[in-house]
This record gives sequence, structure tokens and C-alpha cells, in this order.
Amino acid sequence: MLGIRLPALLALDNTRYNEYFEGMHPGIQAEIKQTKPFASLEEEAFLALQRTADQLNWRVAEMLKPYGLSPTQYNALRILRGAGDSGLACSEVGERMINRDPDITRLLDRLEKRSLVRRDRASKDRRVITAHITSIGKELLKRLDRPVEEFQDQLLGRLGSQKLQALIRLLCAARQSAG
Repeated sequence: MLGIRLPALLALDNTRYNEYFEGMHPGIQAEIKQTKPFASLEEEAFLALQRTADQLNWRVAEMLKPYGLSPTQYNALRILRGAGDSGLACSEVGERMINRDPDITRLLDRLEKRSLVRRDRASKDRRVITAHITSIGKELLKRLDRPVEEFQDQLLGRLGSQKLQALIRLLCAARQSAG
């Protein structure tokens, strides 16, 4: 057979395989030191998603700490900035939160104590309380805009736009199936 040994014919060219996986993480199973295989692909994906969310949340909390904000407080301020001068009813702030906070009133109390938000009772319906971001709150967010953008780019920018768009679609589908 042309002087080529049989084992050489059967050897795989795995140079592309090694190049592709170089620098990639070994996966959630190795990361959490789980020795048994997952019961299903869904379980593995679910745990990987939870682990990723936890790590990203921790990093965000650490990034916001020097500014004296928690991720939940930052989220509420962003929501109120987006609402503009008309503000939002406290219940609507709660509906728009990324992470559900069962006590929006206490969250807004803490932000109001720092003069980052103010609340007013509606004149038509005194039961409705509208929250507004203050100029101090707007200034704090303005100082955070660039660092947050750079932080997000540092964490996710390496994925590139195609992978990020695919990730967004997959996460949207997962949220829709979750109800």
C-alpha cells in the first residue's frame, strides 16, 4: 500500500479540532465538578444558564459597588430615567424590573433616602404613587453609562455580533417557553 503504514492512514487530523476548542471552557459539568452525566440536555442547559446568570450578576454587583448601588437599584434608576419626566407608577416600575423585587416600595425608599428618586401622589387618584428620577439620580447614571458599556463589552463583546444575536434569540425563546 504505497509504503504508508496502516496506523498513519487511520490517524485523524485533529489540528482544526484543537485550534477550535483551544481556550474554550470545558463545560458546566467540569465547572461544578459533577462526576455523573446530566440526566438530560435540558438539565445541563438549565444549570449552565443559572451558573452564567449567577456569575454575570456577581460581576455586575462588584462593578456597581463603588457607586453605592445594587444591580436592582441600578435597574430601577434606569427604568425611571427611561420613563422621562412623567415618571412611572411604583407598580409599573416593579413590572419592568429585570429581577423581580417583591418590595418595590422599600427599594424606592432606599433610593429616595439618597435623593436619587422622588415620589408623588397622583392628584386624580391618591392611591397611585408616581416615582421620578431626580437630577442627582440622572447624574449618577450619566457617570455610570460609559463604565457600564465598557463592562458589558468586556464580558460579552468577544462573542461577536453573530453569536450575541443567536444568544439573544435563544434566551428569548427560553423565556417564552418559561411562560
